[in-house]
Amino acid sequence: MRKEKPKLVIGVSTRALFDLSVENEIYETKGVEAYCRYQAEHEKDILKPGPGFRLIKALLGLNECGKKEKLVEVIVMSRNSPGASLRVFRSIEAYGLPILRAVLASGSSLAPYLSAFKTDLFLSAHEDDVQSAVDNGIAAGIICTENDSSPFQDCGEKADQIRIAFDGDAVLFTDQSERIFKEKGLHAFSENERLNAQKPLEAGPFAGFLKKLSSIKEELGPENCPIRTALVTSRCAPAHERVIRTLQAWGVKVDEAFFLGGLEKREVLKAFGAQIFFDDQIIHTLSAARDVPAARVPYPRASGMGDYFGK
Repeated sequence: MRKEKPKLVIGVSTRALFDLSVENEIYETKGVEAYCRYQAEHEKDILKPGPGFRLIKALLGLNECGKKEKLVEVIVMSRNSPGASLRVFRSIEAYGLPILRAVLASGSSLAPYLSAFKTDLFLSAHEDDVQSAVDNGIAAGIICTENDSSPFQDCGEKADQIRIAFDGDAVLFTDQSERIFKEKGLHAFSENERLNAQKPLEAGPFAGFLKKLSSIKEELGPENCPIRTALVTSRCAPAHERVIRTLQAWGVKVDEAFFLGGLEKREVLKAFGAQIFFDDQIIHTLSAARDVPAARVPYPRASGMGDYFGK
């Protein structure tokens, strides 16, 4: 009998799950053979947690919430070869992560397999794979590995919660309004949002993921659900109303919302205790990653929005 599909399928690369900064440096400077040789020589050395580790561990914990069906499945999706991945699986076992499936593509693109596994979210440090995922309508983020954002930072009472923060335009929503801002300025953007306050924004790359999280939250109920979501956006009044009404139209609730009006997002994200923050602009993700794990959501190639930001 075929098992029921989990509510949420997460694909995660090895560099998102573990700290492979030394190994990646070897790969970049000495090539794939030196990288594979290093991994074989250190096969028994357990890897340190990477920027996505705490989020993945917390999401897997949803399967212990008393539901008979599996709520979350995590699949390791890597360009590593099978032989070079033995250390990764040893580390997964050492940390007690119930990850059973993997895609090991030996340098090939992972894009075809994301759809094959019905992936809802893909986290990777490899920009080409993330770009292909977004181009194919899959929520995906290029996780920041530039800074040391410890996945075991002291979160106090938030330690057992799943805390995910999203930017709005070009992440939860499409880039239509942001395009107006870039082409015509802040006044035109604000006026457009005021005039269209009653018209819901179109769904962006992470809308489906947020809706699935919302569905799981509703199923678990307010007393048992550890998931907490936040909208952290540079918008401010009067552009806030359209965002709120859009979420209402979708039947989706976020637990917290921050309309910052251009203020830096880093301190708010740190206070929220985000285990991951998704934003479309590298200036925001690099800043946030100094305190919390962050991932950049690239614009679909067809949108042309990357021309505005150099990405």
